[in-house]
Amino acid sequence: MTDHHKHSLRLDKVERHYAQGEERLTILSGADFEIAPGEMVALVAPSGAGKSTLLHIAGLLERPDAGEVYINGEACGSLDDQRRTQMRRQTIGFVYQFHHLLPEFSALENVMLPQMIGGLVHKEAADRARQLLDYMRIGARASHRPAELSGGEQQRVAIARAVANSPYVLLADEPTGNLDPTTAGYVFDALTALVRQSGVAALIATHNHALAARMDRAITLENGRIVPLVIS
Repeated sequence: MTDHHKHSLRLDKVERHYAQGEERLTILSGADFEIAPGEMVALVAPSGAGKSTLLHIAGLLERPDAGEVYINGEACGSLDDQRRTQMRRQTIGFVYQFHHLLPEFSALENVMLPQMIGGLVHKEAADRARQLLDYMRIGARASHRPAELSGGEQQRVAIARAVANSPYVLLADEPTGNLDPTTAGYVFDALTALVRQSGVAALIATHNHALAARMDRAITLENGRIVPLVIS
């Protein structure tokens, strides 16, 4: 067993540059980073520092210009588009600031869909979706459509959907960004419990220092590198 496998997500000397007119804009330069299974890491960085780029590269939505991204030990840099898409669906869960649930489907169906695309039969998908919604403490709302749920409930359904396929890596971008502080606390508690129980490696971008302080550690971006951030 190689060292890679101890980390569900690892970035090795990742470079990402954009051309801006005559200028070359460096977003990531020699960025190294790893997250172990069951670990929660806060990404706290100002807008424009490369937070979105880092999440996109870690989520295989964007390719680095150099360096490598390992998901559960598999190098993903040189995979063809089809295999990248497959890896993304099977090994990575995404949660955004806005829940992006499908409005015409119930909470239960929203959590079932990624599993059914992945090939699970209806009953197994429904059983797992029910378990996850119970785990997120919204099992009683399973038959409700997103419009009938509160903001905190919608976001908990979105988190359940993101982990429905048992991914190795969970990437969240401001997952409590548009919730009031009390609701944000509830959603964060549920997310934490889920990360610990499932052993997913979670990278969570947030501007909320109180939530960041409750994670295992925090990182930020400085001059294209990923560096530890101490939150007092």
